[in-house]
Amino acid sequence: MGKPFFESMPKLPEELRLDIGYCLEGVSFRTDTMRVILENGDSVWYEWKIDAIKDEDDVVNGLILVLEDISERKLDEAHLIKSQQVARIGGWEVELVNNTIYWSSITREIHEVPKDYIPNLKDWIFFFKEGFSRDTITKLVQAGIEHGTPWDTELQIVTANGREVWVRAIGEPEMMDGKCVRITGTFQDIERRKKAEIEHKNVSERLTLATKSAGIGIWEYDIQNNEVFWDPNMYILYGIEASDFAGVYEAWQASVLPEDLEKTSQAVQDAIEGKKDFNTTFRVKWPNGQVRWIKAEATVIRNKQGTALQMIGINTDVTELKIAQLQLVTSEESLQGAFENSSVGMALVGMDGTFIQVNQSFCRSLGYTNSELLRLTFQDITHPDDLEIDLSLLREVVEGKRSTYQIEKRYFDKKGQLVYVLLTVTSVKKIDGEISHFISQIVDISSRINAEKKLKGLLQLTTNQNNSLLNFAHIVSHNLRSHAANLTMISEFLLDDTLSQEERKDTLTMLGRASHGLNETIAHLNEVVQVKLETEKKLKVVPLRKTVDKILMDVNALINENKIQVKVNVPAEMQVKGVAAYMESIILNLVTNAIKYRDHQKECALTIHAVNQGQYIELLVEDNGLGIDLERYGQKLFGMYKTFHGNKDARGIGLFITKNQIESMGGRIEVESEINIGTKFRVKLLKA
Repeated sequence: MGKPFFESMPKLPEELRLDIGYCLEGVSFRTDTMRVILENGDSVWYEWKIDAIKDEDDVVNGLILVLEDISERKLDEAHLIKSQQVARIGGWEVELVNNTIYWSSITREIHEVPKDYIPNLKDWIFFFKEGFSRDTITKLVQAGIEHGTPWDTELQIVTANGREVWVRAIGEPEMMDGKCVRITGTFQDIERRKKAEIEHKNVSERLTLATKSAGIGIWEYDIQNNEVFWDPNMYILYGIEASDFAGVYEAWQASVLPEDLEKTSQAVQDAIEGKKDFNTTFRVKWPNGQVRWIKAEATVIRNKQGTALQMIGINTDVTELKIAQLQLVTSEESLQGAFENSSVGMALVGMDGTFIQVNQSFCRSLGYTNSELLRLTFQDITHPDDLEIDLSLLREVVEGKRSTYQIEKRYFDKKGQLVYVLLTVTSVKKIDGEISHFISQIVDISSRINAEKKLKGLLQLTTNQNNSLLNFAHIVSHNLRSHAANLTMISEFLLDDTLSQEERKDTLTMLGRASHGLNETIAHLNEVVQVKLETEKKLKVVPLRKTVDKILMDVNALINENKIQVKVNVPAEMQVKGVAAYMESIILNLVTNAIKYRDHQKECALTIHAVNQGQYIELLVEDNGLGIDLERYGQKLFGMYKTFHGNKDARGIGLFITKNQIESMGGRIEVESEINIGTKFRVKLLKA
């Protein structure tokens, strides 16, 4: 071609160039095999042989190069090796002339020996499991050596690691002049297949025993030839002898109860036509008149064209089950009737809390329709304060610590109103013991709870009134007695004739002050009495924000004079039930107290805000003033004539009147306070 060799074929191994160079320099012969990776990622295997051509002076004047593409052969070899590895097939060979044995790498792997292990014929025999396997291979090798008999058998070996493995051993003796000179063969690891075969055999034996014990009959219907074949169990299921069965489709039809024949025959036809799987239940009548229920299932065997050739199936006597199912249906109908018509609320509840089924009593108690409740969970309608105890008890049921529990709890009805119930929860378990769902019985006890609350409220009111009357009696007794004693003493002074004009004048002044004090005390007591009497007044709707704004406007000059920072957060639409005059008095008292007992060392702040709390509105009046030592004065805080800061204007009547006004409207007042930090009054009022 007139071109250098490597220009003509540039994609050749560099090793070939080197070998050509060696031969040109005097090396007589070179050969090698090498793989080349092409630019597109493909690989090519090359094999070459190079002979140097020399003249009579042994000078190289040319080369003979044989270059061959052996990629396909290499691929076949790789596939063969891979196949042997995947199939776990190893080779072996015994040379009887020099008594040597060869094992391939896979044969060594099967025997679990090192890669450099050198086997010998004597030791190899001892790899076979003692007993049947070792005795069998000994006889086969002996027969092969003596008579050239080949073998192909499955035996067990014990590997070098002591593991028992099933192998397939094949041996081919090679005879020469009537004498065995060599044996070659293969060794295959068949442990998985053999175990599967053994397991299949065991399963088949167990199946045979099980079908016999369970009364399962196996049958085959040859559709093309209209022949029916039964195993022995089938005759027992149909109550007949083998000699009484003609072995045709019509013979089976004759044994089916006439009422079920049409439906069952149609099921067979639908299965043959591929419309439905054959899975049906029918009745048969025994020769003695007894009727039994039979459950039948089958698979249809078809040819490549889809034509049905055979039906192979089983029959099972399900008479007892069918009777139990019929009784269960009757029982379920009765239970469903009791469930729906019960005066007690009932619900079936899933593991996640969803309502599976509810009766009308439960729907009526909560004001929901059936479909509305089925879209909710019990968590959705349970009062938050009752949810954790309910879930805690439910977890104990799930964990098997208890089977049932009963608690009083609160639900929210559709309108958001509280419904008090007595709840009883019982678990329902599946056959395997796992809980499938819960049965909840719900008794509405709202009327009882409300009556108890009302009674408790009346008792509390009576107690409070008695305490208040007792306190009032003590106040009257103490205060009036003090004034009376004081007036008596002054009167005795005035009756004393020995008094000077100046002393008499001072005594009359004292009498005036005492009289004024008595009038003031009587006025205070009259205020308290008026509050008590107002309890009987009908409560009206009072706009809270409007009342707060009015009071702040009334004391605006006082607020500005003392530079009080006031912050109000009371929604405009918020309303309470009460007496308007009382509400103004309460807010005025709390606001002026905050101003009166401010801390002069810091910028004073007053916050008034209100929040919804169920059936109450909570009004909070908070300041950063002097604070109150609650540990010292907490029990006396709302008492009459109790003061705590030595303020000259303090009369000790304001908080007493405020508490009585709040309680007369069905509310209550609480206080939080720290010295030099401030005071927060919490006033709970009935929501309008």
